[in-house]
Amino acid sequence: MQKAKGKVLVVGGGVAGIQASLDLADLGYYVYLVEKRASIGGVMAKLDKTFPTNDCSLCILAPKMAEAGRSPNIEILTLTEVINVEGEPGNFKVKLKINPRYVDLEKCTACGDCRSVCPRLSIDKYNANLTFTRAIRIDFPQAVPTAYYIDKETCLNLNYEACTLCINICGPKAIDFSQQPEIKEIEVGTILLAPGFGPVPQSALKKYGYGKYEDVMTSIEMERLMCVSGPTQGHIIRPSDFKPPKRIAYIQCVGSRDITCNRLYCSCVCCMYAVKQASVIKEHEPDAEFTFFYIDIRTQNKGFDAAFKNIVDKYGFRIIKAKPGEVKKMGDKLALSYIDESGEIKRELFDMIVLSVGLSPPEDAENISKVFGIKLNEFGFAKTSYFNPIETSKPGIYVIGAFQGPKDIPESVMQASAGAASASEILKEGRFSSYVVKEYPPENEELMSGEPRIGVFVCHCGINIAGVINVKEVVEYAGTLPKVVHAEDIVYTCSQDSLEHIKKKIKELKLNRVIVAACTPRTHEPLFQSTLREAGLNPALFEMANIRDHCSWVHYDNPKKATEKAKDLVRMAVFKSQKLIPLESQQVKVIPSALVIGGGVGGLTAALSVAEQGYQVYLVEKEKELGGNLRKIKFLITGENPKEFLNELINKVEKHEKIKIYKEAQIEEITGFIGNFTTTIKTQNGILEKVEHGVIIIATGGKEYRPSKYPLDGEKVITQLEFEEKLFKGLDKEVKRIVMIQCAGSRGEELTYCSKICCIEALKNALKIKEINPSID
Repeated sequence: MQKAKGKVLVVGGGVAGIQASLDLADLGYYVYLVEKRASIGGVMAKLDKTFPTNDCSLCILAPKMAEAGRSPNIEILTLTEVINVEGEPGNFKVKLKINPRYVDLEKCTACGDCRSVCPRLSIDKYNANLTFTRAIRIDFPQAVPTAYYIDKETCLNLNYEACTLCINICGPKAIDFSQQPEIKEIEVGTILLAPGFGPVPQSALKKYGYGKYEDVMTSIEMERLMCVSGPTQGHIIRPSDFKPPKRIAYIQCVGSRDITCNRLYCSCVCCMYAVKQASVIKEHEPDAEFTFFYIDIRTQNKGFDAAFKNIVDKYGFRIIKAKPGEVKKMGDKLALSYIDESGEIKRELFDMIVLSVGLSPPEDAENISKVFGIKLNEFGFAKTSYFNPIETSKPGIYVIGAFQGPKDIPESVMQASAGAASASEILKEGRFSSYVVKEYPPENEELMSGEPRIGVFVCHCGINIAGVINVKEVVEYAGTLPKVVHAEDIVYTCSQDSLEHIKKKIKELKLNRVIVAACTPRTHEPLFQSTLREAGLNPALFEMANIRDHCSWVHYDNPKKATEKAKDLVRMAVFKSQKLIPLESQQVKVIPSALVIGGGVGGLTAALSVAEQGYQVYLVEKEKELGGNLRKIKFLITGENPKEFLNELINKVEKHEKIKIYKEAQIEEITGFIGNFTTTIKTQNGILEKVEHGVIIIATGGKEYRPSKYPLDGEKVITQLEFEEKLFKGLDKEVKRIVMIQCAGSRGEELTYCSKICCIEALKNALKIKEINPSID
């Protein structure tokens, strides 16, 4: 077998694909990031906010997109498809087809002159077909690559050779109608599939009048209406008359949990995004009234239950348990019929109906299956095993994100990192073999040593900031402050084109201090500091004013005072920046080892992954045995054997030369900082042992909750885990009737959240009962 190549192919440029690419680049690998559209970003780039915190979607995504676009170790190939794959883990040969953009990426400055003269209208697919765009376009300001492209289907020149307006006006001469599809062959060690999800079947939409009545919309269309970069700049209007809707109905589970369209699964995200949308719309239209029609409320992830309840209580949303029937037009209203829980048939009138659509497999899932040689499950998603949820049926090819199955953004990101770790396990011998070290220009000592010349850039952040703060007023005020030679507002300062604009202004105006008034430095400061380095400035000469978190978010109900506070923060940043001096970067040696706390299945898997990537691991478990809660699980609803899996996993960990295990041990003390920690471990014989490591993975797991309101006695009233043990050992023959109480202590009683696993655990045990004794009720 050849030496594993230090290159990885990531297919799909949504948030999962971007995160996996960034992780792999950080791990020392070269990444080909392939995206079939003109820009990376995926569906997340179309969202206004993310649940449950209502954070700006692009505020989270744009820095990642920009970082990927600037990385010398991530080669972004847009308008590209994979047409053939051959090989084995460590050595795959991949053939790509790169479709023409008809715009030279190296020359295009994204000035927009070409679009301004283009006479050809085109349906705007990025904006969910709600408006028109031009044949030559860029889908959104933060697009990466930041360059225009031409829609072959609508361009007059490409179809009729009848127009050259864009060629004539383009100063950099970036338009190139001679471009042809290009075949590119690459060699990689592993492949990560992240093509995302597809639309629900039209049949699921049409039964509610979608396509027949203009005011019946999908949730994706509503998302674009809500967004300040959308077709209405964030104004919520009815398509039929362009007036704000007063009464809005959300119908849940459209294209999910529906046998008529072979979507028997829950899509996981619909309940939360529906109330998120409604809460944001209430900010735009305080008088709007909302009614939700649902089968079940499924808000099982971290913080979701509390967020759902808080939103519903705060705004007084109506929640009706019903699956609506037909939708009819009555005058300028929509009549929605449904049967309530009492069995009574009802009809209500609404101004707008929003269909909360689920997540389907990608439209080209069958082709993906054929090209990559992987199997699909019964619903069309990538087939994986219960114990290895990112491994496809073909070794060396992994699946991450929604193509593995419906999931939200945080879970997609976590899975992306898991996919990157799995790829790194295979390719550890090739790490850094294809890696490119990023080089920065030398710092301009003369410029930095001069009198402070401060540039202030104030971000709109869509409506996250500009919806509350008077940004123009803040910019005008900043321009009056001492040493400020330039002040301007930018819609999104973290977008690729904005970063290039800041670099340009630094050079043009000889700025030697830069202030960005935007959102949190926790996520954005490194991005702007890197921009300064690329412009020849020391990153310590950057200062950030967090006017989103500290002003527009906390003072959303008082725009005037929020604006005044934003001025105060900018003024403080300006005076602080005058005192900034260049700092020399310190190189600190990192200890290449990890401490894993917890020896359950999570800790064991993490320890094995880190060790397989070539690093030392210290695994600490307080019990006598490894395995954690999985030792209590006797069987799975999927039919797989948990005991065999666990024993095999423990065996691998215990035999691995790079894993040192401490059983019956406790953590006494942890000191140090990232990359350099010292931990004192109290071993089973009471000896204190110190280990040094660079990172810590906490995998202490959870425990079965025992609610106080039920008289648990271990015999007649028992938990599901106790019941599973009884089923495994043999159920008492006298048992005739069994009742299972769900959410015992969860979801608002003693615990405020959904525990997520209880429903499937109960169903699993119920099926096992029927298998043992079908007569038991």
